[in-house]
Amino acid sequence: MISQLSWKVGGQQGEGIESTGEVFSIALNRMGYYLYGYRHFSSRIKGGHTNNKIRVSTTQVRAISDDLDILVAFDQETIDVNVYELRKGGLVIADSKFNPSIPDDCSAVLYSVPFTEIATELGTSLMKNMVAIGATSAVLDLGTEQFQNVVQEIYGRKGQQIVEKNLEAISKGSSYMKQELQFDRDDLFLEKADGNKRMFMIGNDAIALGAVAGGARFMAAYPITPASEIMEYLIKKLPDFGGTVIQTEDEIAACTMAIGANYAGTRTLTASAGPGLSLMMEAIGLSGITEQPLVIVDTQRGGPSTGLPTKQEQSDLMAMIYGTHGEIPKIVMAPSTVQEAFYDTIEAFNLAEEYQCPVILLTDLQLSLGKQTVEPLDYDKIQIRRGKLVQEELPEIENKGYFKRFEVTDDGVSPRVLPGMKNGIHHVTGVEHDETGKPSEVATNRKAQMDKRLRKLSAMRFDTPVHQNLIHPEPDVLFVGFNSTRGTIEEAMVRLEKDGVKANHAHVRLLHPFPADEMLPLVKAAKKVVVVENNATGQLASLIKMNVGHAEKISSILKYDGNPLLPHEVHSKCKELF
Repeated sequence: MISQLSWKVGGQQGEGIESTGEVFSIALNRMGYYLYGYRHFSSRIKGGHTNNKIRVSTTQVRAISDDLDILVAFDQETIDVNVYELRKGGLVIADSKFNPSIPDDCSAVLYSVPFTEIATELGTSLMKNMVAIGATSAVLDLGTEQFQNVVQEIYGRKGQQIVEKNLEAISKGSSYMKQELQFDRDDLFLEKADGNKRMFMIGNDAIALGAVAGGARFMAAYPITPASEIMEYLIKKLPDFGGTVIQTEDEIAACTMAIGANYAGTRTLTASAGPGLSLMMEAIGLSGITEQPLVIVDTQRGGPSTGLPTKQEQSDLMAMIYGTHGEIPKIVMAPSTVQEAFYDTIEAFNLAEEYQCPVILLTDLQLSLGKQTVEPLDYDKIQIRRGKLVQEELPEIENKGYFKRFEVTDDGVSPRVLPGMKNGIHHVTGVEHDETGKPSEVATNRKAQMDKRLRKLSAMRFDTPVHQNLIHPEPDVLFVGFNSTRGTIEEAMVRLEKDGVKANHAHVRLLHPFPADEMLPLVKAAKKVVVVENNATGQLASLIKMNVGHAEKISSILKYDGNPLLPHEVHSKCKELF
């Protein structure tokens, strides 16, 4: 019996690979297992190799597994590309239609199963993925009944006959595989799960759900991988709460429309990836100088330009902090789990209104599209804070003057009113202005307004700017990362501890303003600091050097080939430093 298992299905994009992974993983989630899934897919609608790797465990997992126990292949390319991941004695379950073969030096066991033939006999070759699910259930000694409710939910809208045919395909695939198994594979039987009910979602769904829970009622966006699921989720859900989504003509329009909606008092967001954020930069500056709340989600992907739109990368960090021209207050947050993505989205709206500035929620493709088990969310934790939004009646201004919307205050945050409020009339302009919003190029006014805006964040508070996993008072190494590398680092730490290396971990969740006060003692206590990130230039490492110092201690583990970091890579590269 084993406590965790890694399973992957692969084939050509458009032939049901995603739905195969969905049926398999949802069924295992409902049995009470923890899961972590990651999809590799091409930047086109149909064709090109795609696969879905799913890790199943009796305990929480937050990283892709190093190796593979079972590979389900719908074509020879899947075997050629992925067979190297199989552990010794792993299984390949392949469609006999393409006469599958494995390399001579491969220790895996190949089972050729007529996925397509069985499915065709049942009415359509499209059901070959369900035959594959059945074959997998036989290998893992899972009853086919575990998949019935999932199939009903996914295919029920197509009619009961389709549901019955898919269930029959699972049953026949299981029966065939049971006949072909040469011996019991107890090393592939999972220990029983606890049976508890948990959510299973991608980071983008958690962000969208957080937006609804945080009071957002409008989204303006333009579709782009890997952010589109946020918009797709809200298109379905926001109308139920009196909200709406508008697909704009481009990201410039999306950002300016979000600024306008926030100005009108509606909590609003937009979401995009690196290329879209580049287009938004001038509008982000508009949010800064007009002091309008603005929440933007940036789901990082491979760049530059179109780059690798469906692959993992963390190279937008510096652009999100320093990309706008001129100097404005800005907050950049970086959740590291799907659960954090939910809560941090809510907090992003609070911070945007409290400090009247743009807030960027920075994620990456692995976090946004990777599907994770999530413990039940605590809705009692949700707070709605609207900062200095004036809601009581304003006193009449002498001589019918204008309201001081941009009043110079000690904390840098001015009172904010909504359009139409009596005695609240003021100018709003993208040029420098005085306290009432009237354009002004007077030097003393310019300095006063700049100083006011820039001191907003001096007193900013964020509950957990750094997630700290501190085991040793004086560690040999302090790992530092952001976004999706958290689980990978945690697993590498466990392996280093077995090697006798004392390791601590700090995961940065607030990138700007940088939490130097929290990081400094952690860096000082460690003999070495190893920063783990998916980019070529060590952007987080540079940020730490700029804000904390101790550059002589800092080394980087970098990966920028489009693939996520794996635990064994971090472990082995870190060992080279000792």
